[in-house]
Amino acid sequence: MPCSFDAIRPSARAVRRWLLGAAILLAWPLEMNAWSPSRIVQAAARHGAQALREAEALRMVMAAARTQGERGRIDAINTFYNRHLRYGDDMDTWGEVDYWASPLEALQRGLADCEDYAIAKYVTLAAVGVPQRKLRMVYVRLIKAATPDVPGGLVQPHMVLAYYPSPDAEPLLLDNLVDEVVQVDARPELQPVFSFNTEGLWEGVGRVEIAGAGPVERLSRWRDALSKARLDGFLL
Repeated sequence: MPCSFDAIRPSARAVRRWLLGAAILLAWPLEMNAWSPSRIVQAAARHGAQALREAEALRMVMAAARTQGERGRIDAINTFYNRHLRYGDDMDTWGEVDYWASPLEALQRGLADCEDYAIAKYVTLAAVGVPQRKLRMVYVRLIKAATPDVPGGLVQPHMVLAYYPSPDAEPLLLDNLVDEVVQVDARPELQPVFSFNTEGLWEGVGRVEIAGAGPVERLSRWRDALSKARLDGFLL
């Protein structure tokens, strides 16, 4: 299922306003690609028995992924989270309208919404050596076709993870709604609104930064998600 958050607005101006309102003045180191398997397992034990079991499975997948090329790592990590997590609405799972969970929090519950899937894939891929400059969290509009029950169709907010094999390449999308990793042009029902990582903020999936928005690490939920991932051993 798509996400239930209401952060996306029809205009770029509204997107900027939301981003600026959510920003905090806190810098974040850009180089965090370091995996500590022992720390992940130790952290998982603190989260609970299910997180510990899942962390052991994830550790094996991560170890195998590190022996592959980047595309192999992308496929392996995408498959792991799509198979080990089920969709869960934040209010039902956490009692909050918009909660960004760490991978181990999500694995302990066995539930995630679209942001949680994207966060888990992002920090895990960073941990197995995929450069963060090649990864972006992408807010999109999910366009659903008209049906007899919804004659006018439906537009819903959603988040995916994008991977750029090279700066000029079309990105590949990692989505909890679709198991296969495909290029963005194979998903015409997704309309990118803005994307971000630890290095910047862009309109859509392009390479033009949004003027005046400031570093994306200032976004409070994104900062908190990275902090929790670091505590859980995914990032140093």
